[in-house]
Amino acid sequence: MSTLEKLNVHIYADGADKEGLLKLYADPLIKGLTTNPTLMNKAGITDFEAFSRDVLQTVKSKPISLEVFADTFPEMIRQGKKIAAWQNNVYVKIPISDTAGTSSVPVIRDLSHDGVQLNVTAILTLAQVESSGAALEPGVSTSISVFAGRIADTGFDPEPLMIAAKKLLHGRPEVKLLWASVREAFNIIQANRCDSDIVTVPYDILNKARKMFGMDLTQLSVETVQMFHNDATKAGFRL
Repeated sequence: MSTLEKLNVHIYADGADKEGLLKLYADPLIKGLTTNPTLMNKAGITDFEAFSRDVLQTVKSKPISLEVFADTFPEMIRQGKKIAAWQNNVYVKIPISDTAGTSSVPVIRDLSHDGVQLNVTAILTLAQVESSGAALEPGVSTSISVFAGRIADTGFDPEPLMIAAKKLLHGRPEVKLLWASVREAFNIIQANRCDSDIVTVPYDILNKARKMFGMDLTQLSVETVQMFHNDATKAGFRL
């Protein structure tokens, strides 16, 4: 059993190209899938609904999160209900605020009350975890996505916040704490030791973790030196 398979945290693949999503959907290690408008834009997707419905033809037995892209609350609710109706394994991603910073808790409350499975996204503070968690309808499956990687980008350690968030959600098994915005393979280990339920991992970092987790460090040192030597040879360096 690999190091990744021994972890308690569930690994979700984060991406937006169809081939990659479907390949990882078939992988037993991957417990769910997520995407967002930025990833879709980078992948060249221009028709949100057509792409989503196409992927859902295959992705039926694992959770998949699809994000609304409206910036008004009535339109978020409309889009959220439409997306949720596509399939029962769909989680609707709702950002924690609109682009002006106004809290979207009323949207979260409305959709959750209607039984919509949510993935509340772009959370960076404990107050946001608390307010969104309080808005959820008991028994409705939901993910609370804390962007731990972005917190780390600001120079702060995200682990204390994740541990505190887990305590806030204690006693609510239907609400899962999700470590989002992974920047490096070690973040998967951090998510696991913070008792996060889910960690979303981009394809490239997932591949790196699969290749390198558990490697002998002495051998890795030799391979690193070999890489330097090979690249210098390819470049034709002379002194």
